[in-house]
Amino acid sequence: MVKRSFSKGNKGWQRFAAAGIQQSTRCCVVPEATLPLRVILPNSKAAIERALHQVDAPYTIGVTRVHLLSDVGKARFATTGTTAEIRQYRRLDDGSLNVVARGQQRFRLRRCWIDVEGVPCGEIQIVKEDSPLQTPKNAFAQLASVTDFRKCIGHPTKLSMFSPVELHKKRRADNDWESASGTSIDSDHSDMDLRISLPGTDSPHKCEKIQECSSSDEDFLHRLGQCSNRSLGSSHHTNMGNNYGLDLHVMESSPPETRFNGVKYGAMAGIRRLPRASLSFWPQWAYHMFDSYVLAHRAADLWKKIIRVPNLDDHIRKPDILSFHIGSKLPVSESTRQELLEIDGVSYRLRREIQLLESFNNIRCKVCLALIANRSNLVVMSSTGPLNAYVNPHGYVHEIITVYNANGLVLIGSPVKEHSWFPGYAWTITCCGRCEKNMGWLFTATKKNLLPKSFWGIRSSQVVDDAQLSSQ
Repeated sequence: MVKRSFSKGNKGWQRFAAAGIQQSTRCCVVPEATLPLRVILPNSKAAIERALHQVDAPYTIGVTRVHLLSDVGKARFATTGTTAEIRQYRRLDDGSLNVVARGQQRFRLRRCWIDVEGVPCGEIQIVKEDSPLQTPKNAFAQLASVTDFRKCIGHPTKLSMFSPVELHKKRRADNDWESASGTSIDSDHSDMDLRISLPGTDSPHKCEKIQECSSSDEDFLHRLGQCSNRSLGSSHHTNMGNNYGLDLHVMESSPPETRFNGVKYGAMAGIRRLPRASLSFWPQWAYHMFDSYVLAHRAADLWKKIIRVPNLDDHIRKPDILSFHIGSKLPVSESTRQELLEIDGVSYRLRREIQLLESFNNIRCKVCLALIANRSNLVVMSSTGPLNAYVNPHGYVHEIITVYNANGLVLIGSPVKEHSWFPGYAWTITCCGRCEKNMGWLFTATKKNLLPKSFWGIRSSQVVDDAQLSSQ
């Protein structure tokens, strides 16, 4: 076994032996994913040997997806690939090499060639990954916790308000204000800066008392109405909660209430969560569209609901790692996975993966579009999920999706126990019953205590998913 670290700080041009090292590898590898290789061809073995001793990046190879053009019969290399660190290296008795590599960094393939010794080489540029985006801490203000709004209105001496002018001056003094627009303090979004607090309360979210309000209930509502009218202008929207970014949730079982600009006021049993007021030009939902941590939570929840295994909660605090992990284990076609690999930006990649998780349902034959399986048929036969890469004795790497049941497939030959990827299971070649395209294998248990008794391994290179069909 060999293991060397690869410097992630190097973002310049590099030359690698073995860019697209295993041309029989029709799958792509993403960062943090594991790729097994059985290297048989002499030029590929020479590339591995050279990669072990190269000076710039020892023990590192470049892996790109190879796509065969059916009309001309030529191979085409993807322009975006991944560097892979050789973690295991073993020479077999027949002269072939067993290699296990792990994805490290994305790169752009600038050019590739075969040198005088027949070794495939490439010139690449490492992709500099963006840091995960997060909503600025001062984009929203936490309002005070109010459990009896009517009681507070009935005692106006216990209410204080931050006027837009005062709030602006306070932020400028603290150097803690970042405005999304360069307008003056009388702009629309400045008028949205409204806080309500309860001085003297023990709430940890208590706001600082700036100005005492001695008006009556009607005067208080009138002042709210003036702020609402200034911020709305000529708009016909009347929901003050939406325009101010106030996240107030009134209990429906409240007794007699007062309606003002579409908001209910009355004796409330409580507020479901602390309200938040927008202090920026953009509303909260706009920030959530690009907040990597919010998207990571959503993607992990969808994964838990749809795929189930493995649990991704440990990766939520690292959205970049989570995005690559989902990209490597999502049971979709190879072309869709290559699309995910080519996306720059953690937030954009997570948004696309959320879209795929929400729309993923059917797995169809790439040639005739016959329905093979659907989402409910997925079965996890590995601790890393329902999709994994395996290499056969002939050096071909296959990504397979494991499912309980499959439709429209026919078996070819008898079950074989040798070289099975799943100990205790024999494999049988299977093809599409309509177009006769090789689709994978049926694995049947050879021991009575094994569960499940059988399952199917569908090649991801031979299927098309709903995302591809919708884009066509």
